Amino acid sequence: MKFTTAIAALVLLFSASPVFSKDVKHMSLIQDAMQSDVYKNRLDPNIGLYFGEQSHGSVLKSFGSFPTNKKTNAFNKTDVEACEWVLLSALLTLQERARKEGGNAVINIASYYKKNTIVSETQYECHTGTFIAGVALIGEVVTLAD
Repeated sequence: MKFTTAIAALVLLFSASPVFSKDVKHMSLIQDAMQSDVYKNRLDPNIGLYFGEQSHGSVLKSFGSFPTNKKTNAFNKTDVEACEWVLLSALLTLQERARKEGGNAVINIASYYKKNTIVSETQYECHTGTFIAGVALIGEVVTLAD
């Protein structure tokens, strides 16, 4: 009988867990993240990143648009720390895609959370939960003229 009661309690606890979880949308400043030493040391300076409609050189070749959807462990991090960390992961993925395709830049980078596009030169969308933070981006991989 005690075992059945324990199982029933666990089932109720896990089925009620969405009540205890959070999903907070943040519109964070790109510049705040990009100024950190971690970003400066990890991002490839040879592959340009252009958010929204930021100006860039002439496009010589487009390889198409590519989405990325990254999550990170947000446990023991502030929402800001988690968002900046997962943004870095998403940008590294876009740069890796540019390398793979033969491009030297990613332009028109936009937030793409749950396939909802938000275009901004200054902000990106990040969602934080109790244990996970997520950033989804989409960007066009291109070769720009020097």
